[in-house]
Amino acid sequence: MAYTEDHIALAAEYALGTLDADERAQVEAMMAEDEAFAGIVQSWSHRLGALNQMVGSVEPRPVVWENIKSEIARTALAQEPPAPAEASPPPAPMPDLPAEEAATSEASAENGPPQTSHPAAEQPGSSRPETDAIPDIAPQFIPQVHAPDINVLRAQLAPVVDGDVIRLEGRVKRWRNIASAVGALAAALLVTLSLQIFLPDALPGVLRPAPRIQTVEVKAPAAPLAASAQYVALLQGQDGGPAFILTIDGATRNFTVRKVGATPEPGKSFELWLISDKLPRPRSLGVIGASDFTARPLLASYDADVVNGATYAVTVEQAGGSPNGEPTSAPVFSGKLIETVPPTQPQAPAQK
Repeated sequence: MAYTEDHIALAAEYALGTLDADERAQVEAMMAEDEAFAGIVQSWSHRLGALNQMVGSVEPRPVVWENIKSEIARTALAQEPPAPAEASPPPAPMPDLPAEEAATSEASAENGPPQTSHPAAEQPGSSRPETDAIPDIAPQFIPQVHAPDINVLRAQLAPVVDGDVIRLEGRVKRWRNIASAVGALAAALLVTLSLQIFLPDALPGVLRPAPRIQTVEVKAPAAPLAASAQYVALLQGQDGGPAFILTIDGATRNFTVRKVGATPEPGKSFELWLISDKLPRPRSLGVIGASDFTARPLLASYDADVVNGATYAVTVEQAGGSPNGEPTSAPVFSGKLIETVPPTQPQAPAQK
């Protein structure tokens, strides 16, 4: 079912608790019939639930409850119907006159107006006769006026409003409530982020940020390089005269051949070999050049024990060296390495 903006606004207001009794009953009926709509209401409750965690409970003042009770009493008194007016007592009946007085009054009416006697003509000592007649005064009835009923007056003065206007007012009210809720939620998020940055201890455990773990890598100063050992082999023939001097650096295992007294035959070349009982056959270290010094880095691939304990020999090969990688003649010069410069231990850095 596709829900309109009014449905979503109604769900949000239900989560906020701003609906009246009829609207809440309508929403609860929709939730009971439509599970998807109930899920929308539940999602709004989760979104706006963070506001309850930021607001603590406040105890109202005692005067608030007193004002509520007095207002309820005043409203109940105003809604009571007025008491019926008491009927006015009927006028007293005229007393019956005696027959003589009635005849006298009739005769006087026929003969004319009565003669009035002056007070001066009256004898002193004579008293005025008292009459028991009641003056002929017509009774007047004054009706009692009551205040009009407020509910009746409101019903008479209630304006007739079009249905579209009512619907528009309800929609404006919903959007106004949603705007207020979103504004409050944004303010709560802003306060939460500010507290997470500046005062994380003031927040509940659920809203506190995770502790940051920073790994610091401390590099120790590099140890100074130790001076490498130097090895020398004197390659000589059977007559005992030195022909070549072989020098090897113990750290890099680069070697240098220094020609001393050997002279190659025309069309021939001197080739250097490494001979060790740890290897199945002699290994060629290359042809010795015609210059006085020949340097090669070929010993870097061999183990230190093999390099230090091997025998180094020189054979006479055809120009350019052995064609098959193996010596083709017997060695004419050979020798073993001796250590001339021992390696130095690195000195500890001076304590400050």
